[in-house]
Amino acid sequence: MDGVRKTAQRDYQALQFPYRKARDHAAPAPLRYAVVVVGAGPVGLSLAIDLAQRDIPVLLLDDEDRLSSGSRAICFAKRTLEIFDRLGCAAPMLENGVSWNVGRVYFRDAQIYAFNLLPEAGHQCPAFINLQQYYVEGYLAERAAALRNIDLRWKTTVVGAEVRGDHVRLTLDTPDGPYVVEAGYVAACDGSRSALRGLLGLEAVGRTFRDRFLIADIKMDAPDFPAERRFWFDPPFHPGQSVLLHKQADGLWRTDFQLGWEADPERERNPENIRPRVRALLDSIGAPEVEFEIVWASVYTFACQRLQRFRHGRLFFAGDSAHGVSPFGARGANSGVQDAENLAWKLAAVLQGQAGDALLDSYATEREHAADENIRHSTRATDFITPKSEVSRLFRDATLDLAKTHLFARSLVNSGRLSLPATYRDSPLNTPDAAQFTGAMVAGAAAADAPIEAEDGAGWWLQQLHGAGFTAMLFETVDIAAKVRELHAAAQGIAALQVLVVTPAGSSLRVEAAGSVVDVQGLLAQRYDGRRGTLVLLRPDQHVCARWRGVSAAPVRQALRRALALPQAN
Repeated sequence: MDGVRKTAQRDYQALQFPYRKARDHAAPAPLRYAVVVVGAGPVGLSLAIDLAQRDIPVLLLDDEDRLSSGSRAICFAKRTLEIFDRLGCAAPMLENGVSWNVGRVYFRDAQIYAFNLLPEAGHQCPAFINLQQYYVEGYLAERAAALRNIDLRWKTTVVGAEVRGDHVRLTLDTPDGPYVVEAGYVAACDGSRSALRGLLGLEAVGRTFRDRFLIADIKMDAPDFPAERRFWFDPPFHPGQSVLLHKQADGLWRTDFQLGWEADPERERNPENIRPRVRALLDSIGAPEVEFEIVWASVYTFACQRLQRFRHGRLFFAGDSAHGVSPFGARGANSGVQDAENLAWKLAAVLQGQAGDALLDSYATEREHAADENIRHSTRATDFITPKSEVSRLFRDATLDLAKTHLFARSLVNSGRLSLPATYRDSPLNTPDAAQFTGAMVAGAAAADAPIEAEDGAGWWLQQLHGAGFTAMLFETVDIAAKVRELHAAAQGIAALQVLVVTPAGSSLRVEAAGSVVDVQGLLAQRYDGRRGTLVLLRPDQHVCARWRGVSAAPVRQALRRALALPQAN
């Protein structure tokens, strides 16, 4: 992402993609595709790109020929940005997005505290960027168009689905009429109103919240306003309710007003009713002279719910088609992209003969756990933000009062616990620790980034050096060359393994058949508890799956087999 030059932006809201008649119309029998991905939103595009980069051909379908309308999802988290970087399209997102890591919480007319989501240095990506969903989709779509392994078909709607023994049979409707395809595997990334979910008679279950919220994106010239998340409980300008303010790209600002269940959606969407609300908000923050224009508005309700199972034979559900949460905490799109990352490497491993069907079951196991975690956080946030009884409101308000001066109370305040990647602590792919470690990099955790220096002296980040397969980080020790050879031998016939030898600053060690990287600030050793001789094994999706104090071929070989859900060798 270094060296990015500012470029002129396309009008992604006006962009229309060409429909082309598919070769399948003329085929005498249904053509077979390795993977069909349904839905070209952030989740489906991410999955298709990830598979294509792993040399898996993908048929990607979308029933529209345009990107999403309105800003929709706008908060993209550090982990998601790291994934986009690996997919080759993070640079324009970081260039155009608004980076932020500070949030402020207000109760009535006073700030009660502020928080910093990324208080430490040494990370490539910011805690969050705010960027309209159509930009993210546009950059992903451009990346997909550049990959030969992706056949992206617009204006193509799935109208029939049948899961068979060795494939899924899909009936597709297009402007040129219907045709049928067969897919080895299908990923349903077609959103909260998933057509595939409906065709299979599946239903997401959970809790629907009886409240309404107004999203209004406004355009204004306010360069002095800080790029921070500001959340108000019961402010004087919108009494009894909550308000959220976020800065986006292009001088747009996201405002989110709680309305209450009795609000009339049609009336609240009327610009003449939106303007007084926004005006009161701007007056309250000392900007009575700032003029604004309403660009997009929507009134919404939401539910926290999910499918019981994310895998149905050869068909997988990801993103909003699998689970739904409230917008507080930015867990929807971020979790969906992380679904895609989890599924992509596993499908590739199975299709390329490295793993069996059991590995695909772990997609459901791990991502259902992540969905439950997100739903739990989202439900708690919503209950705190929108108390439904006088007792719960009294508790909420007392907590907010205490938070002004007492640190313990701030941990109880919930304006939306912001998105973090799930840690798969109980995943069957993990190898339990056989030694004592400290820190967050337990088996199942998403790998922490850190600045490093490569052999040629160039500055990099750890996340940028992960290959498509497994990565072993070996912290400098004696007989290092022999240990590297032992690691490569352990992986032989199982999986591709990249070995990174981590050396402290000032070391002159270089190892044949391994990449030597310098831990320039000592952050790798700190974040991974990387004492001399420590070995950390990372999965292809950059989650830790095993770690040891020392190198031995047999445990590494067993850990690789376990991470691929292969039977353990005798």
